[in-house]
Amino acid sequence: MANRREIHDRVLNASTTEELAKAYNEWADNYDQDLIDEMGYVAPLIATQLFSDNVEDRSTDILDAGCGTGLVGEHLRRHGYKNIEGLDYSRAMLEKAGQKQIYRKLTQGDLTGSLDIASNTFDAVISVGTFTCGHVGPEAFDELLRIVKPGGHICFTVRDQAWEEDSYLDKIGALQRNGAWTMLAESTAEYIKSDGSNCRICLYQVSS
Repeated sequence: MANRREIHDRVLNASTTEELAKAYNEWADNYDQDLIDEMGYVAPLIATQLFSDNVEDRSTDILDAGCGTGLVGEHLRRHGYKNIEGLDYSRAMLEKAGQKQIYRKLTQGDLTGSLDIASNTFDAVISVGTFTCGHVGPEAFDELLRIVKPGGHICFTVRDQAWEEDSYLDKIGALQRNGAWTMLAESTAEYIKSDGSNCRICLYQVSS
């Protein structure tokens, strides 16, 4: 477990996308067991419950942005959603997600830049565990808003440390003032039980 904890720390402290991808590629085989069984990573369960409570149409076209090995996708399928695509920066993680046969399509992409996805493609985006230390910052909301249809939903978590350090309130507030989206829900919830971390879990509706 010490080696896996070291990989987890490298993920949190990565300063470049190359460092992040290398750490995730090394972690892919043990990721699910380490995070769920050993560390108590509960954010996917809580976020998908919020999503399910508010997005009733199970035929909704969903992008799981930062899908990793497919933990969120598994929960979405349990809630009855079937039209799910996944996007992640790590090829090894995508390979693990593909083995679960949850996603109709998996794409390698970088949420810190422009996505090769047409505007107004998805009815909803869910992103869990991606807006966190050393990963993706609040600037990525612009791309998520671009690829979601008017009236669609964006559900995401932000690890508490990142929320405080990376100006999420400023960006989210600016988007609300500009009429880009409307908040439907925001709360604090457990993130990883073993380290006592929390996160903000948010649901926004894209303006029509």
